[in-house]
Amino acid sequence: MRYTTKTEYGLICMVYMAKQHGKEWISIKEIAKEENYSFTYIEKILQALRQANLVISQQGNQGGYALAKKPSEITLRQIIDALEGSTFDAFCEPQVREDIVCNHICLCGAKPIWKKTKEVLDHFYDAINLEMLAKPQAEVQQFLSSPPAYGGSASGGK
Repeated sequence: MRYTTKTEYGLICMVYMAKQHGKEWISIKEIAKEENYSFTYIEKILQALRQANLVISQQGNQGGYALAKKPSEITLRQIIDALEGSTFDAFCEPQVREDIVCNHICLCGAKPIWKKTKEVLDHFYDAINLEMLAKPQAEVQQFLSSPPAYGGSASGGK
């Protein structure tokens, strides 16, 4: 599993907007300058986030982008899904498998592992919201050090 720069930059843009929450509109130019990113790339990323209803936009001189919801209502999973399509592609699933040839699809013991991996990641990423990600690193680390809030464990609860 590897996330692209699209997700990395998109997440950083969303965190930037969460820290500016309450400011009416944030321009692409401001984000690109502040984060040292390409204007064109940020524009494409914000368009994808707008299509996923995570940000709203307003055109014009005083326009820009803003979060569509409170930072506490936007999850890491929603951001990843908007920019990558999903958190984890279990390549055994029919919609992913189209271009993959696998002779062991019916007998493979890895299929349930990939399915569980996606479930665990989805639950974990659903437990992390943008408000949390906008906090200092030490606070985020403290949250991650506490018992799992996402309902999963490596041993399956045994």
